[in-house]
Parts: sequence; structure tokens; C-alpha cells
Amino acid sequence: MGNFNDASACPEQTEEKYAVIGAGPAGLSGAKALKELGIAFDGFEMGNDFGGLWNITNPRSTMYESAHLISSKTTTEFLDYPMPADTPDYPSHKLMRQYFIDYAKHFKLYDHYYFHTKVEQIEKKGEQWEVTFSNPSFGTKTYLYKGVVLANGTLSEANKPTFKGNYTGEMIHSSEYKKASIFEGKKVLVIGAGNSGCDIVVDAVHRADKVDISVRRGYYFVPKYVFGKPSDTVGGKIKLPRRLKQSFDNKLLKWFTGDPERFGFPKPKYKMYESHPVVNTLILHHIGQGDVTVQKDIDYMKDKTVYFKDGHSEVYDMIVLATGYKLYYPFIDKKHLNWTGMAPEMYLKIFHPTYDNLFVLGMVEATGLGWEGRYEQARLMATYIKKLKEESPKALAFKQKKAGKQPDLSGGYNYLKLERMSFYVHKDTYRTIVAQETKALK
Repeated sequence: MGNFNDASACPEQTEEKYAVIGAGPAGLSGAKALKELGIAFDGFEMGNDFGGLWNITNPRSTMYESAHLISSKTTTEFLDYPMPADTPDYPSHKLMRQYFIDYAKHFKLYDHYYFHTKVEQIEKKGEQWEVTFSNPSFGTKTYLYKGVVLANGTLSEANKPTFKGNYTGEMIHSSEYKKASIFEGKKVLVIGAGNSGCDIVVDAVHRADKVDISVRRGYYFVPKYVFGKPSDTVGGKIKLPRRLKQSFDNKLLKWFTGDPERFGFPKPKYKMYESHPVVNTLILHHIGQGDVTVQKDIDYMKDKTVYFKDGHSEVYDMIVLATGYKLYYPFIDKKHLNWTGMAPEMYLKIFHPTYDNLFVLGMVEATGLGWEGRYEQARLMATYIKKLKEESPKALAFKQKKAGKQPDLSGGYNYLKLERMSFYVHKDTYRTIVAQETKALK
């Protein structure tokens, strides 16, 4: 068993266990689901504790000091372990980290995890998987496992675009950003207006001499509160047809936040919910106050000068690339992940079409999916493992299904063809299918 208090503890060699990689929300979900069904496993985590990216001390955490949830606690929490009643609507990363630690303690998951332990390589060996892992205390080990669960997250490997020309100022990716003091007295350009990008712009306003943001496309900006309630808790009981919902919610947004074009953003060339919305309206306030200027897409750079595609140019001391992340499973060959295009092609974003002991958890995004949606993934996975071991006809039927055509998980929405949207699903459609498959297996 693992031993959180003893960093030198090493797993016992066994070929009957599953290996779970990652100790963030997806890893926690997988560990709990496996434990509930009596499936033996070892958990591996590079950092010093549970939390994944929410553990800001984790060497691959992309968290920053001002970060908070962008979905409210009631739509994000695990249903069987609610956040404390005094938790604010949008908890900070510190509160989220403690929540995951408390969750792991409550469900006794620490006994199964090895921290400060990096998975170096996973290779298929017959019907099993050879996992090589290293730890500063016990060195490098290679064990055979019955199966592997990849739950190392989707927001750790920076996507760094290249630009024409040569920029000689300081350039960082948003994943490297931790605190606003780095902007003190500088002229700053943030490239990209996703949720992190907008947070960083708001942070920079209070320290920098100048703050601009460069964007290529339009965005929909969602306030955190509507009618005094967290916006993602309002209107959920009313199920409108897709087109009517897109139209109605877009008009409602303009009523609450105004037209983003008025603030200098391009008009979105897509409908609402076809890309992840930006849950940040503070940036609009700062633009309206003249604290921030919206710039066009970048043409090229020379020295510290950035030339935009409208012919305008500005000098900047620092550029922050808020340009998102790439899926990253460095320890396993892509050939094992059925990788097609921008992401692995897995049945329900979980199951390999032919392997019965390789799973991916957490490679799914949807507005409002929350941690419970990740646990539902894990519960389906664990149920399949259990029923397959029992040679249940239901498991054999599912085995055939996962080797076939992927169901439509879009809910009719035409999601943008972007890397970060390649594993996006419609929440209600996805959760319904996952629940149906879990019920059918039992």
C-alpha cells in the first residue's frame, strides 16, 4: 500500500493491479471508483499531494495566485462529498486543493498513492502493461500491471505558437504565471482571451504601466452572477431547444454585459456554446475604464515592437501567451491511444476500441460537467472492468459496442474545430449516455 507520510515507500510488485496516473480530480475519481468495486490499484503522482493542477506546489501546476473556480461550487462538487457550507460560490485554488485532500482522506485513497513519483514509460507487454516509474528515494522501477488508467489531466502542456520575426522582450506562457508582481512597471501584452488570459489581464492592470490584449476571434463573456445567483445555477431546470437556447442566452448576455464588439472585440463567427465561454466580465469593466486596450491579431514582431494586422504597432516589455494547452501523454506511444487528428479517439472519451485494459479519464470538457461528470466516467470504467472479469455477457456486449462507431456527443452543437475543443461534449447528452451504459452493464 502507498504511504503518504513516507516518500520512500515503494509499491509491492503485483500483476493483478491497475496503475492510475495522476491525482487530480480525474485521478481521484478513478481511484474512488476502483476502490468501491474492490479493484486493486496503485496511484502515481509527480507532486507532493492530491489536487493536480489545483495544487499550486505541483511542479506541473498551471495555477496562479488569483485563480478561482469559473463554475460555481454546486455545479462542480462531487455529489457524495459536498463542499463545506461556508465555502464561497467560487472557491479559490487554495480551497479547492484542500477539498481534494479532504476527499482523499474521507474515502481513504492515500493508502493507494505514491507521491513524488513520475511515470516515465508505459509499454504493452502481451496482455499487460509494463509501467516504469521513478522516485528520488527508491529510484527507478518497472512493474507489470493488469491495466492502466491515464488521468494526468489536459491542462499542463503549454501550447506555444510561433510568430514571424524576433521578439527580444520577455515572453512567458500563462502556465508559467504565478503572481502579478512580475508586471510591475512594465508594458504588457496578453495574447489570447480565454479564461486564464482574461484573469491575467485583470491582475496586470493593478501593477503594469500598460496592458493590452490581442485576439484573433470573438468571445462570449458570461458574468459570474445573474439576478444575484451564480450564473450556472440559473435556468437549468428549463430545457429549451438548442437554437432557442443559443438565441435567448445570447440576448440575455448582451443585456447583462453589453455587446463585446463595443469593447473592441471581434464579433464571434460562431454561435453561443460552440466554444467554451469566458466567465469573466471584469475585463470588460477595465476596458471600459481605459485600463486595457484590445488589439488585433499579430502580424509580426521586431525587437520589442509588435506589429498588428491592422497596421498598428506597440512596444511591450513582456508578452504573456494565454494560448491554451495540448493533450499530453508523454509516457505512452500515441499508437496505443488511437490518436486521430487532434486527440485520441476513445469510446465515450474513455475506452480504447480494442484494448480492454487501457483507459483515459478526464479527457472530456463540457460546460457544467463538474467533478461529478468525471466520477461518472470512472464509475462506468470500473463497472466494465469488474463485469469483464466476471465474463458477464453485458460486458462482452459493451466490448463490441466500444469497438464500433462513436455516438454523437455534441447535442447538435457545431463546436469549433480547435484542439482544445476536440474533446468537448454536450453535458446532458454525455451524462445521459454514460449513465445508460453504466446501468446496462450492472
